[in-house]
Amino acid sequence: PALAQQRPGQQGQQRPPQRPAPPPSTPASSPLGPVDTAARQAIMVDFETGAVLLEKNPDERMPPSSMSKLMTMYVVFDLLKQGRLRMDQLMPVSERAWRMGGSKMFVQIGTQVSVENLARGVIVQSGNDACIVLAEGISGSEQQFAELMNETGRRIGLRNSNFRNSTGWPDPEHRMTARDLAVLARRIITDHPEYYRFYNERSFRWNDITQENRNPTLARVPGADGLKTGHTEEAGFGLTASAVRGGRRLILVVNGLTSMRQRAEESERLLEWGFREFDNVVMFRAHETVEEVPVYLGERPTVPLVSGQDLVLTLPRQWRRSLQARVRFESPVPAPIAKGQELGRLVVSGQGVPEMEVKLIAGADVDRLGLIPRIPAVIGRWFGS
Repeated sequence: PALAQQRPGQQGQQRPPQRPAPPPSTPASSPLGPVDTAARQAIMVDFETGAVLLEKNPDERMPPSSMSKLMTMYVVFDLLKQGRLRMDQLMPVSERAWRMGGSKMFVQIGTQVSVENLARGVIVQSGNDACIVLAEGISGSEQQFAELMNETGRRIGLRNSNFRNSTGWPDPEHRMTARDLAVLARRIITDHPEYYRFYNERSFRWNDITQENRNPTLARVPGADGLKTGHTEEAGFGLTASAVRGGRRLILVVNGLTSMRQRAEESERLLEWGFREFDNVVMFRAHETVEEVPVYLGERPTVPLVSGQDLVLTLPRQWRRSLQARVRFESPVPAPIAKGQELGRLVVSGQGVPEMEVKLIAGADVDRLGLIPRIPAVIGRWFGS
């Protein structure tokens, strides 16, 4: 039977019918103090350091609407990486997928569509129908695919998410948090960089219909390159976004906004604030010596303390002048010492800077002295004590 299909512009899912409540007047919190935002839930994190620049109800379980599709695509990317899917693999379009309402890619019943085109239909066009084609093609049913989403989500560190479908279609048990969405965005960029480029596509044409990417930051924020919008009546307007500027990447999640315009303006304003007010400070490069520590009964008198990776801190720009660092370690360190062995901690603090500790490790192996060379060292330490 013929069925009238929703055309581009009729975005999102339209259930349940209630209007979102007016956003609370409480501001977001940040290291710089309160920050006003109209979002009901929000979080901004630095991609490299994981530092939280801003948060408002970040662990409140909320309807994520089409931002759920980030999880759908993470599962697809994982299967591609494992070789269990191919980009050119064709998947059949069921009647259920074809009839699905909300945002659509406009796949046709009885046809087959490649995984690559379905991925672009999900990411660029927010196609609910494309999600269901992928879910049914991978797991046999959308319900079974949702179980795979939950299993994968637990594995990658989503602590407060529960998926009931592949699209974000309203369901009282389908919930995520802003923090989990930020974690998921970070994992997509880190784990599947070869597919992240799809999130920066401005438009996609399928079935003779061209649809524009709804992510407003792509056009409004310099350096923006993803990720996904969402909207339902219950959730309001949401966005998970990322942008890179001067080598720094920020991830922003906002939800519960009242219009597309408000979503665009808030995401632009908050990302600009994050880039303007914060900076990444390189304390030490990977394997750069932080301190030389005396060694007891070792074949060398000292061992270098190093960080196992670049030690980068995200700080408000005005805090850089008050930053202090000190090293904590037990001295002397008895040999033998293995390279990579934890030997101390670097403690960073200062006026207005929350104290933080970073593990320091041995930068070299140090063997224990033989019996004869040890004797003078033991005698010297005994008489010198």
